[in-house]
Amino acid sequence: MEIKANNYEPNDILKFMRQATDLTQKDFAKSINKSKDWCQSNELGRSNYLFKDLLELAKKHDFEIIIKRIK
Repeated sequence: MEIKANNYEPNDILKFMRQATDLTQKDFAKSINKSKDWCQSNELGRSNYLFKDLLELAKKHDFEIIIKRIK
């Protein structure tokens, strides 16, 4: 799966990642020592996760984050 993050809200990105792993919110969050409530709040857009959390999830679940300057 490849997505352009600029086209989505942060909560959508987190949800896409979790769905791609086929994990529940509880198990996805647990993989980086977070709670199910953390995952649920972020997926619903009620909370904003930290970039370090995104990086940790990416490393843990083999996602590649590419930063590319658009000219």
